[in-house]
Amino acid sequence: MSEKALICTVCESRYPFRTSFSRCPKCNEPLELEEIGTGSIKAEAYFNIFRRYGEFFPFREPYDELDLGEGMTPLVWTPALAKKYGIGAVAFKNETANPTWSFKDRGTATALRHAKILGFSRIGTVSTGNMAASVAAFGAKTGVETTILVSSDIPSEKLNPIAIYHPRLIRVHGDYSRLYSESLRLGEELGIYFMNSDVPFRVEGSKTIAFEICEQTSFRVPDFVIVPTSAGGNIRGIEKGFREFYKVGLIARIPTIVCVQAEGCSPIVKAFEKKSLVVERFSNPHTIAHAIENPFPPSGNQVLRVLNKNSGVALAVSDEEILAAQKELAETGLFVQPASASSLAALKRLVHDGALKSNHCVVCVLTGSGLKYTSVFQHYHLAVEECDISQLKPCLSHSIS
Repeated sequence: MSEKALICTVCESRYPFRTSFSRCPKCNEPLELEEIGTGSIKAEAYFNIFRRYGEFFPFREPYDELDLGEGMTPLVWTPALAKKYGIGAVAFKNETANPTWSFKDRGTATALRHAKILGFSRIGTVSTGNMAASVAAFGAKTGVETTILVSSDIPSEKLNPIAIYHPRLIRVHGDYSRLYSESLRLGEELGIYFMNSDVPFRVEGSKTIAFEICEQTSFRVPDFVIVPTSAGGNIRGIEKGFREFYKVGLIARIPTIVCVQAEGCSPIVKAFEKKSLVVERFSNPHTIAHAIENPFPPSGNQVLRVLNKNSGVALAVSDEEILAAQKELAETGLFVQPASASSLAALKRLVHDGALKSNHCVVCVLTGSGLKYTSVFQHYHLAVEECDISQLKPCLSHSIS
């Protein structure tokens, strides 16, 4: 396919595919790869998203050597929850099944391909969680020099799962919110491809979540897709995936996209509720859902434009609702981090508000594994029994029901 341009999401200025910067120099809004207008699925290439959906990417070869087996995650149907909440069907897109247990692997693998085409020998990211571990893992797999920048107050629970891949790991003192733009600036200057949260090719990776949902629902797309949202790159990618499949005629409609944030850090929701298309910095953020705790999301304005254009929804849920949803998901066999559980919390809110009907099908995106944040266990009363082996029979004779 011919090389697609990168287009500013606001002023529509066009830049070459081989551009390394990720925001428009004219208006500082995020760039996005030009829409794919024609394409088909290679059904025989089931276990490789870049082969299966190759016609929806601008790469002339799949670069299999860069893969860790990302994508092709399960869509888990839960009839019991659908019955409980009085809606037609509920399913969970389980992104915890990716190599480093989060959706970030899709975008890392895609951005790494772009970095390779551009000739970069150094990659990096700014993150304190899922994306840091993902970039570190892919850097280790491919032998590329990898730099991870984190905030100085990051807990060891989050630090060690990044450090285990042996990247160059730097704790940065100072205003963490400045680090995003500063890393992009220095990356251009020093030749480091910073694949931060909403760079164009990370967004391209996220669109494969939508592609898979379409296939896993036999192209009868759900009525609602609920996405936990931080910087905004993932929800942008998911919307773009549905948009591209609609454009080429693979699906008949685009689902309602729901942006969910935590009440303790909900800048996109606040702007949405005011009918504004400009995000303002959220003051004093604090939530148990650390993975979506971004007070000034770099793609916030574009998320608002997408929601406004497609009649989307944005809502915030409390930490109490998130913990209740996390517990409920665990009871269905799905242990996810609090940020992921916000999608079920949002579903319950939509049911309460009357937005979901008995014939609706809803897909909740589970973005990351519960093992990413084990400190959450302190919020639960978890039971462990003990007995002597000599007393095992009488112990087992008593049912817990």
